[in-house]
Amino acid sequence: MPAKILVIDDEDSMCNFMEIMLSKEGYSVDTANNGIDGVDMLKDKNYDLVIADMNMPGMTGLEVLQEVKTIKSNQEFIVMTAFASVDSAIEAMKLGAADYITKPFKVDEIKLTIEKSISRHELIKENSSLKKQLQLNSSLENFIGNSELVVQLKKLANRIANSDSTVMVRGESGTGKDLISKAIHHMSPRANGPFVTINCGAIPENLLESELFGHVKGAFTGAVKDKDGLFKVADSGTLFLDEVGNTSLNIQVKLLRVLEEKKITPVGGTTPINVDVRLIAATNANLEDDVKEGRFREDLFYRLNVIPVDIPPLRDRKEDIPLLVDFFINKYSRKTNTEPKIISADAMDLLCSYRWTGNVRELENVIERALLLNRSDKLEPSDFPEKLKTPQKVSIVEDDTPLNPTLESMEKAYIHYIMAQTGGKKREAAKILGIDPSTLYRKIDKYSLKDSTTDSESNK
Repeated sequence: MPAKILVIDDEDSMCNFMEIMLSKEGYSVDTANNGIDGVDMLKDKNYDLVIADMNMPGMTGLEVLQEVKTIKSNQEFIVMTAFASVDSAIEAMKLGAADYITKPFKVDEIKLTIEKSISRHELIKENSSLKKQLQLNSSLENFIGNSELVVQLKKLANRIANSDSTVMVRGESGTGKDLISKAIHHMSPRANGPFVTINCGAIPENLLESELFGHVKGAFTGAVKDKDGLFKVADSGTLFLDEVGNTSLNIQVKLLRVLEEKKITPVGGTTPINVDVRLIAATNANLEDDVKEGRFREDLFYRLNVIPVDIPPLRDRKEDIPLLVDFFINKYSRKTNTEPKIISADAMDLLCSYRWTGNVRELENVIERALLLNRSDKLEPSDFPEKLKTPQKVSIVEDDTPLNPTLESMEKAYIHYIMAQTGGKKREAAKILGIDPSTLYRKIDKYSLKDSTTDSESNK
């Protein structure tokens, strides 16, 4: 589609000349003989470029420019003047004109000026489109689900996005903690700033400190030049600390200082640097337990846990599984440029009945694998791993259940059952049991259940 240009000039001869010349160059051209008509035309139609004469009766070019900018602030605008006045050109540029042309002008020069302006406008439109696409990809729409748990989660994310408070996103591995964190950032006033992410569990402590806070030249072997840390890179934006529970006590002290003072000091440096960063931390661990056992600083925990956001595991929102399956089938069909496969009722029942300890990430991997290996247009139970078809049993505490169990033995068995169902996650188990976590800890000790849940305790 040709670029659209509006020419505003009180001289008919100039309007006719510009229309003929620019039409030959492939542009779509409209003209107006005064500023008032030109502004009215701009209200009714979008133009890639407006060219207006500076000296017109009734409404000058500068006045047209001012009015146009109130209608469309990013409108590309070029002014024409017969006076070659530097002052008037500077005034026009201050008001938002992209360029100016002096009369009489050379045809090649005006063609080049217009071409540059149109190219700039196209670049701005492209950048705006890419930004919108980025926001769309990072929005809550990407967190698939319409279960009540997901609806409430999205409402919470919307409410806290405009706050600048620190957020703690908690949930099992594979539940989508990063998706929610990105959505909070892109719905916040910091959306135009950077969103920087780091997995604290994937980097050794000595490197993590440098990654977070930066270092100065000569701070250690290999530090051949100054390097900005991720806090500095994320300035005016959001820093997402994934698996923050894996940080050492030394790093935790430094994180606490950043939260309290809004300053960082690079490794080997002595001068603090101010940073303006919103922190979103994430963990799949039970940090309350880590605090009790001295592995995580209590003061840092409370500074990070200002707004807790809990991501439900997939097994607690199984009604979302069909939506997720459909989403992943379409996603990988687009990647491979193939028609989306359908899934049989038996296969869907199989997927909905599985426990999904790896959550949404595990489901996505299973769907991708099935699509790659399947050679028909329908997914059947046989296309999925055998482990999905194996009944998942939960053992009870005693091998021999008494004929008339006592209240204590029933309580013991039920707590063990719930602990097994939650994979040993005490906070989640306490919530299901309707008791305080501290009460659950006492009962685990009372019934000597600690050993029976040890295997799951790494995933609290």
